[in-house]
Amino acid sequence: MKILALETSTEYCSVALWQDGVIAERSELAGQKHSELLIAMLDALLKGAGLGIKAMDGIAFGIGPGSFTGVRIACGAAQGLAFGTGLPVAGICTLEALAEASGKPRVIAALDARMGEIYHAAYEKRADVWVTMSEPRLCKAEESPPLLGNEWSGAGSGFAVHGKALSERYAGQLQGMDGAAVPQAAAIAALGAAQFAQGRGKDAAEALPLYLRDKVALKTHEREAPRSL
Repeated sequence: MKILALETSTEYCSVALWQDGVIAERSELAGQKHSELLIAMLDALLKGAGLGIKAMDGIAFGIGPGSFTGVRIACGAAQGLAFGTGLPVAGICTLEALAEASGKPRVIAALDARMGEIYHAAYEKRADVWVTMSEPRLCKAEESPPLLGNEWSGAGSGFAVHGKALSERYAGQLQGMDGAAVPQAAAIAALGAAQFAQGRGKDAAEALPLYLRDKVALKTHEREAPRSL
């Protein structure tokens, strides 16, 4: 099985090709240039493998949460490619991709959401399958949901920006954290391949983003007001 994957939810732009468990990936710090880089990176990746888009069995992409614009770019590209080829798609949560790439069995994934908040979720791997222990949500670091047990590993920019608050929130439960971890296409590809293998590929029209923030921009008085989930 051959899976093409793309991820643009953070400042990085990455693409990956999954071929029966072997992954080739290209990643670049894009800043705000995802739309300029993505298609060229996909084309170079496929040409390097001597393959065309129609040789793929599916397209996986990061649905978010993350940058509003970045998430829309991945979604739009996946939809366009899928509509043009008739391929199924698999949308992968970027927080689960952080867990997959961590190599750890119990992961608290947190991305900085700005405005003093984080995108948060927790996962535990059981029999090589990720089980969601805390659903993706938008919250303040100090209000992160409680988790049972210990030996949790932290991953994502939320730990770089809000490491102190998260360490205090999960005192005695965290065994380490990687604030430099970002969602990458290689993990999206691996998780997408698992979905396709289970027959869970979807039509291109269902390539939809995951938004956890109800508004992209808030006014000053709205940012300062108490927020309830």
